[in-house]
Amino acid sequence: MPKRFLASCLFAVALIPYAQAAEPPPNHLQAVLDRGVLRVGTTGDYKPFSYKTPENGQYIGLDLDIAKGLADSLGVKLEVVPTSWPSLMTDLAADKYDLALSGVSVNLERQKKAFFSLPYQRDGKTPITLCANKDRYQTLAQIDQPQVKAVVNPGGTNEKFARANLKQAQILVHPDNVTIFEQIVEGKADLMMTDAVETRLQQKLHPELCAVHPDAPFDFSEKAALLPQDVALKAYVDQWLHLEIASGRFDQRMQHWLDYPWQPARK
Repeated sequence: MPKRFLASCLFAVALIPYAQAAEPPPNHLQAVLDRGVLRVGTTGDYKPFSYKTPENGQYIGLDLDIAKGLADSLGVKLEVVPTSWPSLMTDLAADKYDLALSGVSVNLERQKKAFFSLPYQRDGKTPITLCANKDRYQTLAQIDQPQVKAVVNPGGTNEKFARANLKQAQILVHPDNVTIFEQIVEGKADLMMTDAVETRLQQKLHPELCAVHPDAPFDFSEKAALLPQDVALKAYVDQWLHLEIASGRFDQRMQHWLDYPWQPARK
């Protein structure tokens, strides 16, 4: 074999890793456009963001409005993909949906594996309890007592916050985030710590319950769309949200769902 030919072959082989490294990352935005469908994951258990109606199984709420607006702006159809809080990240990694919209809280653990859009709502964890007990659960120190029963839904930031801050109180896991507030009404739990926006809404649905200092929550958090680590898709979603917020349309949608005649869930 001629030395020149051998050298050319070796050079070509040496270039293979560089050629592979130079391949562009997957473009999820283009995939959505090519498919003609935007797949949006949502849990259907978190008013006012995402709720699956028991009558016909339709998903409604603020985040479904956002999903529909995004799909319309892209000129594609919307496909709603059911997910859950425990499987939120694994479903994203498995490419079951293009983004998740369900009142998803931004946190650093999720940020390690995914992107978030620019935030569209500020929030924080605060208690909700029977109005008669409102003064008893003003602080974490008052809540973190052996006799106190704090109920949580599994797999989300509510459970994470409770386990990080409650070392003596009893943490009760209730699997259904739709009926979880009934646990407090029925006296099976003393309180729940969840996002302030949810406590404001649930106290409207359950006159027995009162949000505890929702204007001064225990921590700071934000809601955003959960995205794969794709720059093109994130840039598009960010710009769409930016325009919606700047136009005032987003605030109108938010107020609509806060005022919506939700019916309290009953077992």
